[in-house]
Parts: sequence; C-alpha cells; structure tokens
Amino acid sequence: MPLVLIALDDTLLDRSGAFRLWAKGFLDEIGAPQDDLDWLLSVDADGLTPRWDLADLIRDRYQLNVPSIDVLDELREGPLAFERLDPLVGCALQIAGDAGLVPVVVTNGQSEIQDSRIRRTGLDRYIADWVISERAGVSKPNPRIFALAAQRVRMRLGGAWVVGDSPEADIGGAAAMGLPSVWLHRGRDWVDNRFAPTKVVGNVIQGISAIMAAQ
Repeated sequence: MPLVLIALDDTLLDRSGAFRLWAKGFLDEIGAPQDDLDWLLSVDADGLTPRWDLADLIRDRYQLNVPSIDVLDELREGPLAFERLDPLVGCALQIAGDAGLVPVVVTNGQSEIQDSRIRRTGLDRYIADWVISERAGVSKPNPRIFALAAQRVRMRLGGAWVVGDSPEADIGGAAAMGLPSVWLHRGRDWVDNRFAPTKVVGNVIQGISAIMAAQ
C-alpha cells in the first residue's frame, strides 16, 4: 500500500491555467493590451514571486491609483474563481485509492489559502490528508515536511513516491530522501544534473498510472 506524496500547484490543481484566465480578464479591466499577458505570466513566475512584490510591479507598470494592498487582494482572490478540479484527476485519484495507494498532498504556501483551495475544489474528497508548509513550519524540499505527511496518515516514509512539477521542491526533496519520484514536465526539459526523477510524465493522471504500473 504505497504512500504517494503529491504536490498541489500545477500538479493536482491547474494553478497556472487559473492565473492565466484571471490575468486576461484583469488586463481587459484596466485597459491594458493583451500583449502584456506574457509579461504578467513571466513576473508571476508560476506563483514563486512574493505576492507583495508582484502587486507592486503591477501597480507601478500600469500606474494604478489604488493601494498595493488592493492589488494584493485581487492577486490572491481573483485566480481562485477560475480554479477547478479536473474530473479526470478526481477519477484517477479515486482509482488509485481503490487500488491501495494513499495520496497525501504536500504543498508550500499559506495555510488559509491552500486549505481553502483543497476544500473548495472538492479535492479533499480524493486524498487521505494534506500538509501545508506554513502550518508545518518547514517547506519543501526539506525532508521533514514529507516525513510529517507520512506521520499524518500513520505510514512509513520508506517506499513512498513523490509526485510534482517542481524540480527543486519535489524531485529534489525525493532525491534527498532516496525516494522514487515522478516529474510533471509541463513542456520543459530536465536540466538539473544533481539528481533526476524516476519517471517523467506530462500530467498527474499519467503520473498516477506510472506508479500503479510500477507496483
């Protein structure tokens, strides 16, 4: 009964797709050209840019006559309106659970926001539990957060799989623990010479299938 430690953003939930949809509407709302979409996606950096910094960048670029806190609130809440759990992902998780896999979400981020996303999209119905870095006091790729996830479901960390799209946070974390991993390439090439994923796939459904096939 293998434990599967799965990332949230751009793995189980299409965070980038939701941000893109929000960004298009936001640019229309402020009268900015859609050509700026690439700039906005670039400075967002898949959500890695601190939200305060991104709010300031947007406010300065478009000379918005509003406080940065208002832009920050829009950045936090706006994309959530476009975020949905792909029914096929839910189905894959259900099949995995029925086959004996134990999926646990391990994600970096703010507890209130990540909790809300997991519950609001209905993802909580398909996973055994979840661990969020802010609440855990430790972030990926630190092995401690993965160990906490295993403890949450009273399972051993040995033999677990790590699934995610981040080379450093997910695959690097797995490598540090000597665990097998599945990397979601999202159209990218693997370029890190320090470690490598066990398997490379295009999406989390393929990742779950690969783990099931390996059992």
